[in-house]
Amino acid sequence: MNPYFNDPHGIGTREDPHAQARKARDQPLLLHSLSLFREVFAEVFAQREISTVVEIGVESGRVSGMYAELGASAVHCVEPQPTDELRANLDGAELHLVEGTSPAVLDEIPVGDLYVIDGDHNYATLGKELDWILTHAPDAVVVFHDLLWPCSRRDQYYQPSGLTAEETHPAGEDGPTVWHDDTTPAGFVGRGAFTAAREAGGERNGTLTAVEDALDRHADDPWELTVVPAVFGLGVMARRSSPGAAALLEALRPYSTSTLLEAMENNRIALYTRVLQMQYEAVAHADAADRLAMAVSAQNAELDGLRNELDEAHARYDEQVHRSLEEKRALELEIAELRERSPARVLKDVLRTVLLWPRRKWNSYEGRG
Repeated sequence: MNPYFNDPHGIGTREDPHAQARKARDQPLLLHSLSLFREVFAEVFAQREISTVVEIGVESGRVSGMYAELGASAVHCVEPQPTDELRANLDGAELHLVEGTSPAVLDEIPVGDLYVIDGDHNYATLGKELDWILTHAPDAVVVFHDLLWPCSRRDQYYQPSGLTAEETHPAGEDGPTVWHDDTTPAGFVGRGAFTAAREAGGERNGTLTAVEDALDRHADDPWELTVVPAVFGLGVMARRSSPGAAALLEALRPYSTSTLLEAMENNRIALYTRVLQMQYEAVAHADAADRLAMAVSAQNAELDGLRNELDEAHARYDEQVHRSLEEKRALELEIAELRERSPARVLKDVLRTVLLWPRRKWNSYEGRG
């Protein structure tokens, strides 16, 4: 018996011991795609006759092709705002793009044997979709993504939202984390793609609450729900009296009752939200470092300005000192000259100046005349 039947070469060999590490790093940091549940969908197709699939909320179109590979003859892909990539990927004959909003658009397409719901993860939208499906497709199998954390008891609203204020809870850009009960900017945030309800729990809040209430509304013809506790939770639901329902739910029991899957999922979301917190803190530290660097730069510029002013003041002071010294030296020379002259000579010069002043004055008047 080969214990490595899923991928004998994926775990590494003696000659290539790093194969598993390469495979691990090729995976996205956060596993989220419905393609990971291929073996669960294989059980659904094995236990039920699945011809028509209605996919509400389409990833990139590659998962849509998986349903065709498992045996569906028609896959109707409901997406209100398809991207060019999605249009290009839905090129198979079995794949049909339906541009519209669920559940309103469900009246326009054939009734499905399998409904895969991975659209807007909130009570109001999912509740309306379930009421339509449980009424118009009673023999269908319904598969839901995101029935566990973070959406099980807390609404998410893709933006822009078409829901009314009465259909929503107060929401914001902050997201949940497993490390405390409140939302936080360091949590599972939508970065503009979606908002999250600020409070979890209570009535009419979350995807699992929507499924439970829908089951209660249709209790006269009961449906059975089982949840695979992996990758945000995969719910599978079938009407109890529908063909093959009991066999299907029994085939899924190893997945839905796995304590190993539950423990690994709890560990996965704990580790991922810790990474989100560390990323947020790293960005916050980087922003703080940038602000500090800008403050230091501004202070250095201010110091440079003050140094220039001080240098200019020193230059003015030196110039004033130089002029004062020049004036002092000139005065000292003048005093020395005066001291060298005799008092009589000084008096004679003074008298000459005084006596000659009137004549100079008169000459100046005559010159004017």
